[in-house]
Amino acid sequence: MSRKIENTGFLCENCSEIVLQLTNGSYRNHCPFCLFSKHVDENPGDRKSQCNALMQPICITYNPKKGYQITHRCTVCGKEQKNKAAQDTVQPDDLNQLMGLVSN
Repeated sequence: MSRKIENTGFLCENCSEIVLQLTNGSYRNHCPFCLFSKHVDENPGDRKSQCNALMQPICITYNPKKGYQITHRCTVCGKEQKNKAAQDTVQPDDLNQLMGLVSN
């Protein structure tokens, strides 16, 4: 799947906020307001998951090569995966939401 197809805005299924597409060459895989994601991948980027449930942010970690990463857990099947936190964008991740994950 090409990045242009993946890089689209969307309406968050958790908080109903309008999420804008990124313009920095990357693509958005979670809501910057509530940090929820959607279980669409079995492996990063493959879009092969049949689950399609919401994924709740459960914690944040720092990776020296990738920066801050949010760990999401699927609310239906329990699968966990990490996604880079969006920083320095038109619509960066909500700092208060990110800091709330530090104490989890």
